[in-house]
Amino acid sequence: MNNNHNMDGMTNMPPPTSTTMQQHHHTMMHMTFFWGRNGEILFPGWPGTNKGMYALVLIFVFFLSFFVEFLSHVKFDGKKGSGPVIEGLVRTLVHGLRVGLAYMIMLAVMSFNGGVFLVAVAGHALGFFVFGTSVFRKEQPVDDKQSDLSPMICAA
Repeated sequence: MNNNHNMDGMTNMPPPTSTTMQQHHHTMMHMTFFWGRNGEILFPGWPGTNKGMYALVLIFVFFLSFFVEFLSHVKFDGKKGSGPVIEGLVRTLVHGLRVGLAYMIMLAVMSFNGGVFLVAVAGHALGFFVFGTSVFRKEQPVDDKQSDLSPMICAA
């Protein structure tokens, strides 16, 4: 019997030393909301401890959320005379872009940074106000059934 395995088949490993802990755990992953600029959001080392970079992260997440609402509420039709295949491809590409960006926002919010959460919600709310309501529309939509959005959509 091999002495390197215990009863459940797990390999016995030596306890971590301070050197191995520093190599593998250089940043702390928050599992509850925290209010501060120190952390990692979307990319390693971003924003770090720099106040300016944290402000850039907040602006980036805000505009990303705002842009997702734009993509969610603007109707993208192909050029007049283009076939249904071209129109379908354009709508599919826009849908893929919208979903990909929405997942990126979700991952940013999963950093549990309170500021990131607030600007993501604010970006979605302002984007909905501008693009999803009739406040800034010159003409009222005749038929809501022509929307590209699922009636149960939840923009994350």
